[in-house]
Amino acid sequence: MSDKQAVVLVSGGLDSATTLAIARAQGFVCHAVSFDYGQRHRAELLAADHVAQALGAVDHRTMRIDFAGIGGSALTDTSIQVPEGPSGADAGIPVTYVPARNTVFLSLALGWAEVLHCSDLFIGVNAVDYSGYPDCRPQFIRAFEQLANVATKAGVEGSSHFKVHAPLIDMSKAQIIQRGLELGVNFADTVSCYQADAQGRACGRCESCRLRREGFAMAGVSDPTRYQLL
Repeated sequence: MSDKQAVVLVSGGLDSATTLAIARAQGFVCHAVSFDYGQRHRAELLAADHVAQALGAVDHRTMRIDFAGIGGSALTDTSIQVPEGPSGADAGIPVTYVPARNTVFLSLALGWAEVLHCSDLFIGVNAVDYSGYPDCRPQFIRAFEQLANVATKAGVEGSSHFKVHAPLIDMSKAQIIQRGLELGVNFADTVSCYQADAQGRACGRCESCRLRREGFAMAGVSDPTRYQLL
């Protein structure tokens, strides 16, 4: 077994599946972590199980967080409607943004990495084909990496220098899909829809569905997404 270990955030979606495959291809022994945070699209958790197993994670944990308790997002508060159709360029940060989500996710992943005595974390954020979330930008990744190295015992004692890998940060959705296919990702196992049903079938109308569908079209490959009967 490789002595290179990493904690990889796996949501069950297209981007995180490709990120896990990239980490494996780089020779890392991967510990996958997912989050049950009160999201309305809970089918992604089952998808995360499939993805972690299929792509060779040595273990997979699902941690529970109560983001629904604070609300403020269409993904955790059922009284807020998930937007359908493309958003305008000047629409600002959409209501599907979950306050502080990636900050909390990476913090828990960092804690597990410290326990495992590994210093590499992988997250599938993307700053090209994304919905305008502030915690998907390079500035956020750099800032969190700096935090990790001053806020942990391993970082302060100098036994580890934490690195946050965001291999998809500058890639288009089509490029992500192409890279995932090269690495053997079965995208039929993934769920990206913000309002997928219990069987993991996509709505076909939300922003995430649009970006995914356009990505497969631009990549020139068949879209394996299962859609709800409308």
